[in-house]
Amino acid sequence: MRQSFDDAMVTGYQALIPVMSNHSKDRHVLAAAIVGRADVIVTENLAHFPDRALNPYGIDAQHPDEFLCNQWDLDEEAMAEAIERWRGGLSRPPLTMEQLLEKLGCHAPNFCQLVRNTLLE
Repeated sequence: MRQSFDDAMVTGYQALIPVMSNHSKDRHVLAAAIVGRADVIVTENLAHFPDRALNPYGIDAQHPDEFLCNQWDLDEEAMAEAIERWRGGLSRPPLTMEQLLEKLGCHAPNFCQLVRNTLLE
């Protein structure tokens, strides 16, 4: 993560962990989101981030499928370019767009359908 997203690293959140009211195994995530001034926590485990724990900090929790669909709605062209760059960088094995969407579909089916509707039809 540091190599690709060095500016996304958050430090200095540890003191907040004990006062977080979400699931104990993910309190560090919420604490880091607060210190990092995140608007959204993207997770498949939404149960660990109930509204009562997030609302005081103005943070939302979104499933990856919802998050990706929202990003698509914000800038379809940029997302299409990002997906193509991702696909183009895959070499073991190389994948067609449909193969990539098939693999991603188990985590983000609605997003994959948006991409299919736009890029493959």
